[in-house]
Amino acid sequence: MTQTNTAIEFDEVIAVCRSLFLKKTKDYGTAWRILRPSSITDQIFIKAQRIRTLEEKKVSKVGEDVTSEYIGIINYCVIAMLQLELAGDAPYELPFEQVEQGFEEKVQETRDLMFAKNHDYGEAWRDLRISSLTDLILMKILRVKQIEDNEGKTLASEGVKANYQDMLNYSVFALIKLGVR
Repeated sequence: MTQTNTAIEFDEVIAVCRSLFLKKTKDYGTAWRILRPSSITDQIFIKAQRIRTLEEKKVSKVGEDVTSEYIGIINYCVIAMLQLELAGDAPYELPFEQVEQGFEEKVQETRDLMFAKNHDYGEAWRDLRISSLTDLILMKILRVKQIEDNEGKTLASEGVKANYQDMLNYSVFALIKLGVR
């Protein structure tokens, strides 16, 4: 596959996520603003853990597949990155246009990072199993939890934003491999 195909596939997956994110923003507003960073991380953990459980047990008792969970991870990663930028005194309710613009900015930054890494790694993600992508997401979540427990202090590691970006990209890769468009 060429980089052009990855760009198209990435954009198609994000279009699905964006549509749901913006519909939920119209339904609920920005109620997610109440969440502390650690709570957002825990929400991502719950979704990734559910994916892993479904991968291992191959049966869902609530009739949902992993697709909605990967979409949820992508959207929670965007929320996390937005929360990192918003001041603590920012209002809970944000204008729809601001949220929409913020979504676009965070996704574009993350997309740019993905293409920089793809250049260096030669799209190695295409040879990974979906279960490996799930495990990588879980590992990144555990890293973020440790950074949060250390009050954001790191000695040699990238910060939480880079980890959220990686989780977002791994989720996009999984959805591409699952044929979501």
